[in-house]
Parts: sequence; C-alpha cells; structure tokens
Amino acid sequence: MTNCCRHCGSILRDTFADLGVSPLANSFVPLQDRVHVERFYPLHAFVCSECRLVQLPEFEAPEAIFREYLYFSSYSPSWLAHCQHYANKMIAELGLDDECRVVEIASNDGYLLQYFAQSGIPVLGVEPADNIAAVARATGIPTESVFFGSSVAVQLHERGYAADLIVANNVLAHVPDINDFVRGIAVLLKPDGLATFEFPHLLRLMEFGQFDTIYHEHFSYISLLTAERIFAAQGLRVVDVEEVPTHGGSLRLYVRRACTGEHYPTARMTAVRQAESAAGLQGSASYRSFAARPFVTKCALLELLIGVKRSDRRIAGYGAPAKGNTLLNYCGIGREFIDFTVDRNPHKQNHLLPGSRIPIRDPQAIFEAKPDFVLILPWNLREEIIEQMGRIRDWGGRFVVAIPQVEIIE
Repeated sequence: MTNCCRHCGSILRDTFADLGVSPLANSFVPLQDRVHVERFYPLHAFVCSECRLVQLPEFEAPEAIFREYLYFSSYSPSWLAHCQHYANKMIAELGLDDECRVVEIASNDGYLLQYFAQSGIPVLGVEPADNIAAVARATGIPTESVFFGSSVAVQLHERGYAADLIVANNVLAHVPDINDFVRGIAVLLKPDGLATFEFPHLLRLMEFGQFDTIYHEHFSYISLLTAERIFAAQGLRVVDVEEVPTHGGSLRLYVRRACTGEHYPTARMTAVRQAESAAGLQGSASYRSFAARPFVTKCALLELLIGVKRSDRRIAGYGAPAKGNTLLNYCGIGREFIDFTVDRNPHKQNHLLPGSRIPIRDPQAIFEAKPDFVLILPWNLREEIIEQMGRIRDWGGRFVVAIPQVEIIE
C-alpha cells in the first residue's frame, strides 16, 4: 500500500513513530465478548516531507470508529471548567446574543454548547456518534448525528445554520479528509464569522514524549506551521493562536476568512512560530529523532512494574483513556501487571481494555482493593485524579505516571 499525505498528496516515506500493532484505542470489549478475537492494525506514524503533517494511514473508516462511541466529555470537571471559561470569553468578546448562532463540530454530549444555550444563544451540535448525540438531544441541545464535511456544510447552510462562531475542539485530528473538513468550515462560516480549533500541539507531543496520544482515531498530529497551510488552502486564515494546557499542551486557533480585513501576525502567533522553528519543525531531523523516545519510556515503565510485582505488591490503573491503551499495548502490559483499572464513565465500566484485556471498574474498587500503586493513564488529568483519589495514601498507596517520564508520585 502506498501512503500519501492527506493534505498535500506527497508520498510518505519518513517514520515519526512505529508503535507496532494495536487494536482501535476506543474499541472496549464487553465482558460477554471476552473470548472473541480483536482486530489489530499497524500503529505507524509518518511525517510528510513537504507540509510536515504527522499522520497515520487510514485503516478503518470513521464510520467504523465513531458511530458508536464511549467517550463522554462531561465526566471531567477540569474539562468542563475549561469549556465554560471559553464560552464566557467568546460571548463577551464577540457580543453573542439571541440573534447569533454557535455551531460545534464533534459536539459530543453537549458539554460545551450548554454554556452558550444557558445564555439564550441558539446552538447546533454536529456529532457523528449516535449514542452520544442522543444524550445531547435529551438535555436540550439540538444535535445533528452526521459526519461533518463540505457536503454536510452546504446542507446546513441551505437550512439556515450559517454560524457566527464555529467551535471544533479535538476533532481536526480525527478526520481522515482534513481538506474537505476545513472546506466545510469555510462554507458554514458567516462572512464575518469566527471559527476556533483546539488540538494537541505537535510541538508538546515531541517535547514531552507524548507518544501515547498516537492512536488510530487520531489521523493527524498538527503544528501551527502545518495548520496555517491547511487553512490557507481553503481560503481561511489563522488570525491568532493561544496556548492552552489541556491534553498535555494544546493550541487554540482563531480562524477567519482570508478576505476579512488586514492581518498582521499577533505576538502570540509570532511566539509559537518561533518556538516551532527553534525545535526544528520545518526540517526533518527533529521528527526522525523522535522515533526512539517511545522505547525509552517502555523500558523504564516495564522495569518499574517488574520490580513492583517481584516484591509482591499490587498495581491498579486509573482511567480508560485512548492514550492509555496505546501505552499498554505498545509496552505489552496486561493483567499480569495491572489487576484492573477504574473509570468514572459508567459507559466504560464492566468492559475490558482493548488488547490488554484489563477489566474496567468503578473508582470505588481502588478503595476496596487497596493496591500499592495506581498507574494514572490519563496523565494530563494527574492533578485532578490525585485530588480525587488522595485517600490511597491512607494505606501507603502511591501514584505512578509514565508520561512525560516514568515517575512515582510520593
């Protein structure tokens, strides 16, 4: 199979990270299906030598990945606080009122749009996962259950859903046809409208060794350098950028039509561009050197877990995030190391993690089992989790994280 860049069409030859084979990171296994065979796919990320887009080949269509999904945004208090702050900021800065419209692409369970709706602003969610869209509609958030692209954008525009503000949080990386997706944003956006995009910053992934954020549901890994090229190709322009701490370090891009007024780089855009340039994101060497980072983490984590098990101590996990499944499957970690993991999302409980087959339980199970160590799989929420689960210290339990480096938290 010849792999071509999903943005510019160049042939992909340069490896960014080869993580072996893995099941789909969100393909949680129901307990009754534990004897069934799982499908594994190559997890090999490449970088385009022309546009510098880091990407995975498409092995499964989005319909097979996202139509029935178990990730619900509303189960993280810190993420909800982040979104409420964003909504208040946009309402104030853009002067949004009941004559405006906010559209969110990949709106999940209405976690963000609820804050606009509470202020009387008309909203529309676009969410491809039928089960999650149903939850959003049940809470009063109008939601279209469809995969967004240019043809859907034309239909929505014709139905009167042109947007003053389009929000696309953590979705740009999830679309295989990134050009068509961005073209749809250009279609649906009002002439003077604003679109904002949040996605994990490739620079931070490389800087902090966040290889576990590479999984099949993430087709692309994006820098400002590459994003500006992608938007410009569809008549859009990045007018500002903000660095936000979510997901280990993300970018929030502010995007308008290219023909909208004069534009000069803001100080924040200049700073990010300079940081990416200093890290070598315009060349090839920095991408090639990243390929060795996952193995360093794998060795350190396995050494720690082996030592724990040899001393007859117990390990449990916290969380069932997609990134955790990449980590466990790449490192070859299963129930021989981790007895179980827990997750606040009841839709994931009473399932098995894909590949590793570690059972997922309610968080209370940790307090009942009293493990010696708790491996935090969603390391980006480590402070929130340590606060929630601080009682493990009552019996001498300690937390462990693997990213950005393997660390025991006393």
